[in-house]
Amino acid sequence: MRFLIFATLTIISISSLGQIKLTKLDSLAIPKNIKYLGHVTTAVKWPDDFGLNYTITSETGRIYSKVKDEENLFDAFLYAYHYIVKNDSVKLIWKIYDYNRGCGLDLDFYFIDKAFAVTDLDKDGVAEIWVMYRNSCHGDVSPVPTKIIMYEGNKKYALRGESRVQVSATDFVGGNFTLDDNFKTGNTLFRQYAEKMWTQNKIQK
Repeated sequence: MRFLIFATLTIISISSLGQIKLTKLDSLAIPKNIKYLGHVTTAVKWPDDFGLNYTITSETGRIYSKVKDEENLFDAFLYAYHYIVKNDSVKLIWKIYDYNRGCGLDLDFYFIDKAFAVTDLDKDGVAEIWVMYRNSCHGDVSPVPTKIIMYEGNKKYALRGESRVQVSATDFVGGNFTLDDNFKTGNTLFRQYAEKMWTQNKIQK
């Protein structure tokens, strides 16, 4: 189980093409009226014309399963949220929720933190928010289902594939992916960024 608490507030720039300056938050700096489940892995905020944006990713880590009549099984859940706060109004723009239940083997279910990004590649004033995670219950050295999810506003884009793993001194398996229709028909910059993110993070060590 991973617990990530940021000790200080920092300003970071994410994309060289469409930079958005983010304030990285610790869990205590998230407003009380913003609700989330799990333990925070990433929390950021940034202003735009719509208000003050907050994006949070969180995980439960491995917890004992609630599957009936079974022992030594585990569940795990992960979440991502995008809120906009303006004056006294808090609006949830979108939420990601995924899970793995009843796992009795190795549970690989986590965000790839270094892949998290907030961009404005098309420079239209609407941020693109990117997360990437793995989700598998397995007992061998094999590729793991892996996703990249991007939202621009409330429009969802998805890349789905499997990690690339080394199975011998010279051999690798896996690493393939497919793009959903929004990536295929949408802005070419989005597709290029997704494919670059995949290339940089597909190898599972």
